[in-house]
Amino acid sequence: MGVQETGRDVDTGTKNKYRRMDSELTDYGGDDDDLEVVPYKQTQHERNKRTRKYVFACAVFASLNNVLLGYDVGVMSGAIIFIQEDLKITELQQEILIGSLSVISILGSLAGGRVSDAVGRIWSMGLAAIIFQIGAAIMTLAPNFQFLMIGRLLAGVGIGFGVMIAPVYIAEISPTISRGTFTSFPDIFINLGILLGYVSNYVFSGLSYHTNWRVMLAVGIVPSVFIAFAIFIIPESPRWLVMQNRVDEARSVLMKTNEMSSEAEERLSEILASAEAGNRDTAVWRELMNPTPVVRRMLVAGIGIQSFQQITGIDATVYYSPEILQTAGLEDKSRLLAATVAVGVSKTAFIMVAILVIDKVGRKPLLYVSTIGMTFCLCGLGISLSLFDKDSVGVVLVIVLVCGNVAFFSVGIGPICGVLTSEIFPLRLRAQAFALGAVGNRVCSGIVAMSFLTVSHTISMSGTFFVFTLISALSVVFVYKIVPETKGKSLEQIELLFQKERGWREDDVELSDTQKLVQDHENSTSVL
Repeated sequence: MGVQETGRDVDTGTKNKYRRMDSELTDYGGDDDDLEVVPYKQTQHERNKRTRKYVFACAVFASLNNVLLGYDVGVMSGAIIFIQEDLKITELQQEILIGSLSVISILGSLAGGRVSDAVGRIWSMGLAAIIFQIGAAIMTLAPNFQFLMIGRLLAGVGIGFGVMIAPVYIAEISPTISRGTFTSFPDIFINLGILLGYVSNYVFSGLSYHTNWRVMLAVGIVPSVFIAFAIFIIPESPRWLVMQNRVDEARSVLMKTNEMSSEAEERLSEILASAEAGNRDTAVWRELMNPTPVVRRMLVAGIGIQSFQQITGIDATVYYSPEILQTAGLEDKSRLLAATVAVGVSKTAFIMVAILVIDKVGRKPLLYVSTIGMTFCLCGLGISLSLFDKDSVGVVLVIVLVCGNVAFFSVGIGPICGVLTSEIFPLRLRAQAFALGAVGNRVCSGIVAMSFLTVSHTISMSGTFFVFTLISALSVVFVYKIVPETKGKSLEQIELLFQKERGWREDDVELSDTQKLVQDHENSTSVL
């Protein structure tokens, strides 16, 4: 019993490692005379470290498209000031230009689910980058508002396409224990892009208004160039490979992305079982449009959290931060753009809090902190803008509250929205169901971006933030009633959470004992 049978892994061609009863690992590479004994803990530690680095690199490369969305959001907040001066656009055209990207990205998100299921997650990322590059180039060279809109619409399709794919891919390739952390990477890169956009505004604002906004937009093409390299480096999603009956390739990827071979085989078995069940079901879109009670619960949770992420006004705070600060009394353009850099730093820095603790404390505690904190900051903004009339104290308070709002957003609902939506749907529905959630996200983003200035002129800037306060308070209730805790559960086990008949109750969905979930599923199967 000291050593198991030796041999080679037929599918991967790699040497098998076996653990002795005395906690040592035998690496058998040939004859018995060549038998080498290596301390198990040391060897396993090296493999764990290598695996984490590999998955980390995959998550980084897959998230590069999200820099494009973040950069566009950040840079447009400042570039629009100079576009108005150069192209003489109206306030309505300004709202259309800013908000159209969110609306048109719906087309990219809807197409992204189907295309990524057809050609794979990797090549879909590359296609998204190409579409964005074409749109960004047209915007950079646009001689008038019409050409600017054409480029904006193409960029929106590319962004919607890319942003939808990254969280799905990372969730499918990440090991269970660290999936939350890695699936948060896309939001990190969105925040990084926003910060880079703000910095670009500040750095190039000294150029002539005929040139500065074009340079600001042109810089956004740079991140997409690196995506061309990424698609030749990172592996395809193992779950997509199984869907294509490429099981050996899927096993090879899982061996690289899971710390234990046994865990990789367990994940592969779960994926195969899920894919087999999906093959017996109706067409994906037919099931989504006419969902079962289980799928309906998933859709409500997924689309709901995606919509609340945007309808609470984060895009208004980011896109229109210069206008908000002008209302508070800050008029100088250079100081305005410098203040927006502080907003970007806050948004980017605080997302690291979520990354560090999301797989330790869970999704729901961070969502509570985030939504409650945002509610107080939005309420504070409404009060400050109504009580202080272009007062220096009011300006400082508004800057602090705007930074606080984006910080609380980054701590929870910002990154966790993508994590949850990529986790809760079964394999057969995941890509296209995530696309539906992205549609809700982009619709809400477009509504906010295209109406903020008009609404703020109608009911005042402070009144608009009181509306956001009410919506943010509703998001707290939504998290409490609807959103399940998914920490530490495999993607296939999460599906079982929604199979409970009273899936909305905390004691039903927040089960910490995975074994109980499996037993419940086996019991229900035996009854059938």
